[in-house]
Amino acid sequence: MSMTVSQTEIGFASFVAVSSLVAIAAVLSNRLTVWLRIPAPALFLLAAAVVSAVLPQVDRLSLFSVRHLVTVALILVLFDGGMSIGWSKFRPALGPIVLLGVVGTLLTAAVMAVSIHYLFGVGWLSALLVGTALAPTDPAAVFSVLDRREVVGRSGIILQGEAGANDPVGVALMVGLLSAGSSGLFTAGTTAGGFALQMVVGGLVGLLGGGLMLLMMRRVVLPSEGLYPLQVLFAALSVYGLATLARGSGFLAVFVAGIMLGDARAPFKREIRRFHGALASFGEILAFSLLGLVVPLRTVIAQGTWVVGLALAVLLTFVVRPLIIGGLLTAVRLRWGERIFIVWSGLKGAMPILLGTFILTSQVTQEVRFFDLIFIVVAFSVLVQGSLVPVVARWCRVPTRTVPLKPWVVGIRLEQEPPGMHCFTVHEGAPAEGRPLHDLSRDEGVWISLVARDGEQILADGQTVLRAGDEVLVASTDVRRPDIERIFEGTRGTAAAEGAGGGD
Repeated sequence: MSMTVSQTEIGFASFVAVSSLVAIAAVLSNRLTVWLRIPAPALFLLAAAVVSAVLPQVDRLSLFSVRHLVTVALILVLFDGGMSIGWSKFRPALGPIVLLGVVGTLLTAAVMAVSIHYLFGVGWLSALLVGTALAPTDPAAVFSVLDRREVVGRSGIILQGEAGANDPVGVALMVGLLSAGSSGLFTAGTTAGGFALQMVVGGLVGLLGGGLMLLMMRRVVLPSEGLYPLQVLFAALSVYGLATLARGSGFLAVFVAGIMLGDARAPFKREIRRFHGALASFGEILAFSLLGLVVPLRTVIAQGTWVVGLALAVLLTFVVRPLIIGGLLTAVRLRWGERIFIVWSGLKGAMPILLGTFILTSQVTQEVRFFDLIFIVVAFSVLVQGSLVPVVARWCRVPTRTVPLKPWVVGIRLEQEPPGMHCFTVHEGAPAEGRPLHDLSRDEGVWISLVARDGEQILADGQTVLRAGDEVLVASTDVRRPDIERIFEGTRGTAAAEGAGGGD
């Protein structure tokens, strides 16, 4: 019995095969970018732009389709970013995050607009649009070149929080400018009112949505554990949609909801975190690749737009951000090395190019040259700034620690939440360091059931002495969690995300 395959099926199969192979290559390229010390997003962005230039048929993608797909990708990235921070880490750094993410973004957009207007003779509204697009930062590009090393202390949290906050701020400001410009009522008051509405409504919807999501995660029983991550995914997407429909910032709502879930205990929390971490990685690849496909690389090179874009990139990197963000950081209790590291590591990423598509699809202006300028600034940022991030971290003596991959998990599934069970990493200088397990049980009222050292479980008994870096599973019914954190981490409210969000 012979089977014939239609040309449509052959075409679809070819598309699936080629797309999957390209996706595999994109995932594997992360190892190449670590070796080259180039952020992975830079490779995705530039490779897609080259493909678009070589294969003109690829360039037929609708800007609206790309904009909507990248929006979904950034929702995934922001939600996972909020969960990776969590409320316990976000709360102590709230002041600096708001200062940099909101005030710093608005000042950066304003200063860049003034510079573009006077240096290149661009109209005020267009200059404000381009300046707004160039203001947000992207921490994913920073951490992709650190190769499984995380920044220890407040500087890493501030970097993550700044990017999580300034993405919604950039979108809200862009929407306000475009709305005011399209209506012909472009005034500072109109734009400020629209911006304030987006921020307030987005924050409130995020708080309410995060609370309802947590309640749903704890109370709603599903027939399969695989449905729990999907439930949270669709809830996060609905938070974005509802906030946007209410004329708020959907990105801010999603980020806030992620923060509320970050270190909250809930069933299947580990599976939810891993699922959304994978989705965020996929979202990053998708966003940069799609945005690279719509960049007119031939036009950028032929018309010499890259010269102006390079001048803007140098101005933003070496003048505007150091003056604004560096100045704001003088009010934050950090070492000078940490301040310099934060200033340098404010890389541009997918959000500026996404905001560029807002400009191209608006009724205010569809000037392609502005989109080209934004692309050049982003390419310079991820290539030049990004490749030097590890060097700057060493020069500034910013503490980092290796986060090894741990492919094996030891655990027991329980039907009910175990009271008093916590997972911690022993920090250097903490009261638990250098003490045997027997003393901790007798003096502190905590019982340690499992110890992992250097990525391997060790056979522990009462005489086992804990070292810095050991991971421990702790049981206690009489000691409050903040007091247990003090014992093993030396400070309050700095529990690892895995431990704080366990609950499974």
